[in-house]
Amino acid sequence: MKQLLTGDEAIARGAYEVGVRFASAYPGTPSTEILETIAEEYSGDIHAEWAPNEKVALEAVIGAGMAGARSLAAMKHVGLNVAADPFFSLAYVGVNAGVVIVTADEPGQFSSQNEQDNRNYARASMVPMFEPADSQESKDMLADAFRISEDYDVPVLYRMTTRVCHSKGLVEFAERQNLALRPYTRQIKKYVATPANTRPAKVKLQANYARLKEYSNTCQWNRIEMGSPAIGIITSGDCYLYAREVFGEDASYLKLGFTNPLPDDLIRQFAGQVQKIYIIEENDPWLELYIKAMGIPCTGKELFPRNGEMIPEVLRQAIYGTPIPQDPELAEALINRPPTLCAGCPHRGFFYELGRRKNIMISGDIGCYTLASGAPYNAMESTLCMGASVSIGHGAQQVFDSDPDNKMRVVSVLGDSTFFHTGINSLIGVAYNRSKPITVVLDNRITGMTGQQENPGSGLTATGDVTQAISIPDLVKALGFEHVRVIDPNNLKQVKETLDWAIALDEASVIITRWPCALKKRNAFDEAEFAGAFTQRYTVNQEVCIGCKKCTKTGCPAIVFQTAIKKSSIDPEKCVGCSVCAQVCPVQAIVLEA
Repeated sequence: MKQLLTGDEAIARGAYEVGVRFASAYPGTPSTEILETIAEEYSGDIHAEWAPNEKVALEAVIGAGMAGARSLAAMKHVGLNVAADPFFSLAYVGVNAGVVIVTADEPGQFSSQNEQDNRNYARASMVPMFEPADSQESKDMLADAFRISEDYDVPVLYRMTTRVCHSKGLVEFAERQNLALRPYTRQIKKYVATPANTRPAKVKLQANYARLKEYSNTCQWNRIEMGSPAIGIITSGDCYLYAREVFGEDASYLKLGFTNPLPDDLIRQFAGQVQKIYIIEENDPWLELYIKAMGIPCTGKELFPRNGEMIPEVLRQAIYGTPIPQDPELAEALINRPPTLCAGCPHRGFFYELGRRKNIMISGDIGCYTLASGAPYNAMESTLCMGASVSIGHGAQQVFDSDPDNKMRVVSVLGDSTFFHTGINSLIGVAYNRSKPITVVLDNRITGMTGQQENPGSGLTATGDVTQAISIPDLVKALGFEHVRVIDPNNLKQVKETLDWAIALDEASVIITRWPCALKKRNAFDEAEFAGAFTQRYTVNQEVCIGCKKCTKTGCPAIVFQTAIKKSSIDPEKCVGCSVCAQVCPVQAIVLEA
């Protein structure tokens, strides 16, 4: 059977076919759909769970592998930074059943704070790495990845990129391998990572890495495709398809799918068959520097861009100096539209009030609410990585407070899923070191930015089973915070009064805004707590409207200012009745729809 699948969906299918029994992940574009698909399609055979963060996900996968089950962890590229601690040590101690770690890199930075190239992790850790180019390879390579993991006693890094994750292709299915659990045996010297044990383990890792060279030179995933010998292209992953589209049969290709360690013999063989070599890769000159160090002349980043995707348009521009002409009709129709908070977003009212405050530093975090850094709110001054809002806020507040004449207060803002991810440890630092920032947890009852995944506070697991919902207020109080309030972020008066209360305190405080994401599929818990939410709509009485545009300053996309008549209106298809615009209207022109 064949089916049209994205690369992420194909990995999920591959995990099913190769007998994976355990999968864990933290949602992050472009890797999110891997675990979602496993949970939706294959939960009868694979235990799938969302972890609070990537480190926890990988550690759970390591435990499952030790217990004898083939296991898979999935994360976006920056997630591997969070999981790097267990990742590097796992390379030393090795595995029992196979362990594969999917890293979904993002050349072009479509939804990420950096463009790091995680191929560097493979070389630094001496871990073997695969790079699929399309959906079929995304599924098929997993079989060899798990075999290599078990045969060489090492975890395997599985590098995807955004285009491979999200592009669709026909995938041929196979039957599931129903593998028995590998026996668990007590091996203290293998799994206890003390210096006495890991010093010899490193020697074994280095020996295995050298043995993998032979596999790299002979495996089916690294191959020479001869066309014209005038140009030779060495490439990997989706860049192979881009190069094929641009050069066709006017070039020859060394297509690399198993890329760590690299196949020295195959590279030298290919170099001897072509006249000029181009290295086409995204982000770092990872292949290029290695091949140049082999003494093979080649052209790479001196011609091709260091940043962004190497899509056909980019390659044509670099090689031929002429861009593909843009369709004039399309160019005229395209309008730059900055991203904005959705209509009815529960973060809107809070940031509308916070952005008006003076003598406030706002330390932000990773989530939908990062959009508050832009107009019309301008209510966020830093965003670095998951959970950093609280730690950065703590450090800044300590410095501000060291100057008796400085009245600056810090407000640290992060979402509920981010709080569970890495915010808790940061908040412990605030309590332990007795600083006094104001921490705000924006609890919209779901992991919003990555597409509505459950989290430890939502009350449901990845497969929809009811579980213990962790109470953020109770957890915060258990950490030692006395000043804790839970508010409705759509109630501007309550938001204002609560901010006044927190700023007036000479101690740390925590504010939890609690209202569901407007896009969330609401469950029984939501219906019980937020009965009547999203059932009303507002409209503008244009006879009363004075055209002051204050409603537009809420940034709601449902509000349109009609310049011809100098009046506001509300799109009834977008409004979900949050009432923020009605609260800011100075003449009560915005009213509930009859």
